Amino acid sequence: MNISDHWKTIFNTLQDAILVVNPRGEIVAVNPAAEKTTGYAREELIGQSCRILNCDGCKIIGRGSCEEWCGLFRRKEMKGKKCTITNKAQRRVNIIKNATVLKDEKGEIIGAVETLTDISEMVRQQQEILALRKTFHLDAPSHGILGESPPILKMLELIDHVARTDAPVMIQGPSGTGKELVAFAVHESSLRQGKPFIRVNCSALNENLLESELFGHVKGAYTGAEKTRFGRFEEAHGGTILLDEIGEIPPTMQVKLLRVLEQKEVERVGDHRPIPVDVRIITATNRDLEKLVADGGFREDLFFRINVFPIHCPSLFERKEDIPILAHHFLQINTMKSGKNVSGITPAAMELLQNYEWPGNVRELRNAMEYALVLCSDRPVEVEHLPPRILARSCECRPQEKSKSKPTDKNQQRQLLIKTLKETGGNRSEAARRLGVSRVTLWKRIKKMGIDIETEVVG
Repeated sequence: MNISDHWKTIFNTLQDAILVVNPRGEIVAVNPAAEKTTGYAREELIGQSCRILNCDGCKIIGRGSCEEWCGLFRRKEMKGKKCTITNKAQRRVNIIKNATVLKDEKGEIIGAVETLTDISEMVRQQQEILALRKTFHLDAPSHGILGESPPILKMLELIDHVARTDAPVMIQGPSGTGKELVAFAVHESSLRQGKPFIRVNCSALNENLLESELFGHVKGAYTGAEKTRFGRFEEAHGGTILLDEIGEIPPTMQVKLLRVLEQKEVERVGDHRPIPVDVRIITATNRDLEKLVADGGFREDLFFRINVFPIHCPSLFERKEDIPILAHHFLQINTMKSGKNVSGITPAAMELLQNYEWPGNVRELRNAMEYALVLCSDRPVEVEHLPPRILARSCECRPQEKSKSKPTDKNQQRQLLIKTLKETGGNRSEAARRLGVSRVTLWKRIKKMGIDIETEVVG
């Protein structure tokens, strides 16, 4: 087959934009991809100067032709240059340009051909990633761990210290406190940064599957093992492996894991050939492993092997001063995702958040902000936007705030509350001020007394 007979088909099929110019920089040929990239129709480009695209990667001289017209004719070629052009809609388009001069059989320059690869989508994604990293504080020294409370500052200090070593780290703390984030912070602060960070949930698999997951298997090792598979330790080679829920690992697996930690090599299931691995071990658990050791549920030698440097991940109850920071952060993230215009959290709602026990810790707070955003739209988060469990359990143990008016009869209290709400036109903030209580206390009394604002106050 003579390729030259099909050059037009090839030219028109290529996904990159192609422009052919004569020695004076006039466009003499374009392919369909060039029309798509530039926004111009073929008829609008042919015969025009290549200056129509306003490429910031060209050195246009423009005094004659060839070397006197453009720097490309002097350099003879251009490879992989990032630049931008202006499309027909007068918007900048990010491209990678490759170009070379064309010569006839006598070696005379007869023009040049340029390929333009549109990388606008790639640039947009990079900008989004940069914005998200900024939003999530991933480039900050705290590695996305938000807070200014003493427990958090102490934890960050420990992370910085241990990251400089290869010592095994055990992260302990209640569920929902961000133990995986702490593990990743240790990894990203270490010399293993940029290498694999592999997480394995030890409670999610039974013993046989966990062994295969950690150490891999060879083909035919067991029924269903149709091909050889690398284990997670091999995948983490050179980097870090996080063994989450380490307290759930079966006793027989504890023995095999201890051997890996001591010998720094693994054996795939069904094979006895040792495979060296260079992996930093980080473990995480919400269980009291010392008690588990005392009860015989966890090997003491393995415990001391993985508990070289313990880090306590504080509960949200231990760091309540961080609740406003975290709440606004989660609200901002969810606002970005939803496109809603929620400006913040009212003082009354924040008071409830700060007085709630948070059994689910930071994870529960994140979910609460997501819940609030579902109900809230184009205004700050109010008390009524918070999850029912927070409304029901917050502030229950606090002493009642003193009121300027103290009728003892419950019916009198109810009537006084309705009367005050009517006088203020249903304005809860003003009613709370007149009664000498907080807006949260007022809201709780309305709920407790079963007052229907719509029928008993407004109606």
